Amino acid sequence: MRATLRWAHSDLRTHRGEALFLVLATAGIVASLLLATALFGYATNPWQRVFAQAHGAHVTLHTTAAADAGRLAGLDGVESVAGPSPTASLTLASAGGRASVELRGTSGKPGVGRPLITSGHWLDPATPDGVVLESRLARALLAAPGDTLTVPGTARRLTVVGVADSAEPRYRPGEQAGLVWALPSAVPDPAGQVVGLRLTDPGDTGYAVQRAVTELGAGAIGEVATWQQARAEAQGDNRLLGQVLGLFGLGALAAAGFAVHGAIGTRIRGHLRDISILKAIGFTPGQVVRVFLIQHLLYALLGAVAAAVLTEALGSAVPGRLGAAVGVWQGLPGHTAALFVVPVGAVLFIGATTSLAAWRAGRVPPVPVPRPAAPPAGRLTGVARRALGAGVPPALVLGWHKAFTRRPRSLSAVGRLALPLLLIVVALSAWTTIDRFHSSPERMGLPTALSVRADASLDDGEARALLERDPQVAAAYPGVEVAALVPGQTATIALRGLGTHAEPYPFTLAEGRAAHGPDEAVAGQGLLDLLHVRVGDWVRMTVGERPQILHIVGRSIEPENAGRVISTSLDTLRANDPDLRPAQYQLRLDPGADPAAVAGRLTAAGSGHLDVHTVTNPADGLSPLRAVVLGLIVVLALIGLIELLTAIGGTVREGERDLLALKAIGLTPRQITAVTVTATAGTALAAVLLAMALGLPLARWLIDAQGISSGVGSGIAQLPSPALLVPLGGAAVLGAAALAALPAARSTRRRLADTLSAVA
Repeated sequence: MRATLRWAHSDLRTHRGEALFLVLATAGIVASLLLATALFGYATNPWQRVFAQAHGAHVTLHTTAAADAGRLAGLDGVESVAGPSPTASLTLASAGGRASVELRGTSGKPGVGRPLITSGHWLDPATPDGVVLESRLARALLAAPGDTLTVPGTARRLTVVGVADSAEPRYRPGEQAGLVWALPSAVPDPAGQVVGLRLTDPGDTGYAVQRAVTELGAGAIGEVATWQQARAEAQGDNRLLGQVLGLFGLGALAAAGFAVHGAIGTRIRGHLRDISILKAIGFTPGQVVRVFLIQHLLYALLGAVAAAVLTEALGSAVPGRLGAAVGVWQGLPGHTAALFVVPVGAVLFIGATTSLAAWRAGRVPPVPVPRPAAPPAGRLTGVARRALGAGVPPALVLGWHKAFTRRPRSLSAVGRLALPLLLIVVALSAWTTIDRFHSSPERMGLPTALSVRADASLDDGEARALLERDPQVAAAYPGVEVAALVPGQTATIALRGLGTHAEPYPFTLAEGRAAHGPDEAVAGQGLLDLLHVRVGDWVRMTVGERPQILHIVGRSIEPENAGRVISTSLDTLRANDPDLRPAQYQLRLDPGADPAAVAGRLTAAGSGHLDVHTVTNPADGLSPLRAVVLGLIVVLALIGLIELLTAIGGTVREGERDLLALKAIGLTPRQITAVTVTATAGTALAAVLLAMALGLPLARWLIDAQGISSGVGSGIAQLPSPALLVPLGGAAVLGAAALAALPAARSTRRRLADTLSAVA
């Protein structure tokens, strides 16, 4: 045991930098996997907790005011019903701003989908104008119990008596109206009603919707929301962040395993004589294997424990969404198990790759086998000989020859170094895609910056004139959005009419063409997947009691409503309903205009008749991904550095055998150093080229696959520009050459006796 410890200690002193980088890389990998686990828990658990405590509805139906929604309680598979409750659409204003809301009348807490009070109290008949706000809406309005809200354009005042959490889809400015509960007397003229269905089998949601539509009639159904849609909306970007962290964490773990395998293999080749001596003095093959295995398991264990301790102690203190995710995750039942399983799994994986490499050390014979005087691949190729004849410096020719003569070993080194570089290319692609959402939103399905709703006191001409009067408004596109029942009547989608034939809306198309003729439309990826149709197909949907048949001629990039959107011109919808008037306007601003400043001017100019919102950019919720990507790049760089040090050490040790021959043919120490530096730089260059060739298509495929799964669709990937990739590759090659210079120079100053010993 003492001899084993001495050998391990000696090896640690020789490879201190490699040991440090391995510990840091393992810590980064385990930390990223733990954060991914926390984000997955954070994405699912809060909504799941609210849904369970609120006894949430699996199906929420918005119907006309005249529909007999009470009949739905008798449907097969319906366990219980909430409502029907009268509803009305309002705009509420406070010191924090304005918001479109759904005012829902209820006399008491419903048995299904009951709100969970977080502050204040529930509705009280003693306060007839009291309301309870959904928590996200309350944050948007900066409202708390005791505050007063106004209804613009009227003298009506509402008093906030409570704030509550709800499992229904939450408020999103310009997309989803906020939920406000009030007494039925506060909804004197309801425009519709809402009913919630709790099912005995949540898996039968689609069938239950179909039965409800059949029972009430398609014309009575305005909108359908299911628990799956609410859960997906609640998870939002947190699940995406968790997927990114998990994917890169697993990739980095594989890269670290390969790096450890290569480091041990190279070290074994360089210490064959020492290993043979250990066996000759009594070491068994198992003891030799354990030297390497225990040593690297300790490195991995140290990094894993450090990551677990730091994540547990400081994770919740990280500002923003990551800190909140860790804080919630620490209170979940599976937290302790994950905190143990993830580090142990990472350590075991590194241990498995270590044992495979260390097994070779156990096979080294106790009597050193003489090395061949000239390896089979040692002869110069014809290209190398012609290069020497053409006057190319011998150091460059011999260095390139050394890097690629032992083909299996050279390809292995290039592949191990290329893996972390490939993951860095993918990470940079994710970064540039997020930047593209901010710098060129019109190319990512966001051609307009502001969404405006005008009240009934303004007709279309007056509203457009008021909007286009602002000097920084380039165009105002009238539009309307209605809920439409899909074929089979199992769900509703968003049917939008935007722009006119004279002034078409600038949709961002990823496939097909724009909709120009009558009955032509473009659709999002989510809608194509939902209806199992493709570009070129005709689809039939129902709006109220009117059927609408449209020809899908293109696929647009749709960041809203999970891509379940079909869009046509306002003229096309008016052909089916001549009384249809615009309900909203999408504003395209001049380049460089500040949306917030324009929104402020329009709100003031509208004198309470305009409700202006900035269009939500999906990348706004992905801002934590920048820090995540940066941290992953640092971890991957550490892994690449480990592999680079391994390649340098192997090249230097193998070059010691050729030292006498190189000196004999007249090469100076500086030229011999250049041979090793060139060989290392050549390996790095090959790895960079391989990483670029494989990483760029992989990044595009991964980003587009994520876009398809989220309903946005493919075509959103933005690859890094050559202005970024070329310096990255150049830095990797030059860094490899710089790191190899010092050990290569030292090897040329070895004593003659040492060199002869290495050759023997």
